[in-house]
Amino acid sequence: MFAAALLAIGYGVPAMAQTNLAANGSFAVSGATGFQFGSYFGSTGTLTGWSTNSGSYSFVFVAGNNLATSTQLNPQGAYSLSLWDQSNAGNGFTDAGATGGNFIAIDGDVGHNGAVTQTISNLRVGQTYNVSFAWAGAQQYSYTGVSVDTLKVGFGSSSVTTGPVTVASKGFSGWINQTYTFVATSSSQVLSFLATGSSAVPPFILISNVSVTVPEPASAALVASGLFAVAVLRRRRALGAPPARALSC
Repeated sequence: MFAAALLAIGYGVPAMAQTNLAANGSFAVSGATGFQFGSYFGSTGTLTGWSTNSGSYSFVFVAGNNLATSTQLNPQGAYSLSLWDQSNAGNGFTDAGATGGNFIAIDGDVGHNGAVTQTISNLRVGQTYNVSFAWAGAQQYSYTGVSVDTLKVGFGSSSVTTGPVTVASKGFSGWINQTYTFVATSSSQVLSFLATGSSAVPPFILISNVSVTVPEPASAALVASGLFAVAVLRRRRALGAPPARALSC
């Protein structure tokens, strides 16, 4: 009877698809292969869904292309930036996001850093949301030295800072998958990413695969625990069952 009840729970709860409330979490671009979208420079492409403040050195990199460029708004002219990677004697980076897609690079140097933001709408006050993304530490090409980088993630009035990651000279930390849980206090809240790091060597935080989702309901966990209990119960019964008797003719 117990097993039957658990099975009824398991099969009675439909699976719920996860909807990403963040727009353009893959950092798709148009009009350029890579560019700076901070307003300090003139953009050469379009990145929908995201913005940053004046003076921010925030670059979009298209997977496989280790160059971001922009048209500067002062007489110095065009500006371009690359990261240390496998092609220029760097340590391991392959110029792609955590799952092979685009990524953004945010300068963590004080005076050049600025939050990359997006307003998330249609939130329910009091609802818990998961903010998930992949991040890594990297370094601008032609600069050397060890940097220690962190990333501050904000959601409305709440924020959390990652543990520090140490990036070797010409290095790359490797991608780190991260999820933080926040509770919405209004129907629209700003999601933000702010990089900080050693100012002696240009430290960059890379971000890819951003999503904002509602955690799976408790019923999903109940289903999983119920099915596990059914399996355990069946196993115990099988081990405790007496051996089958031979039929006599």
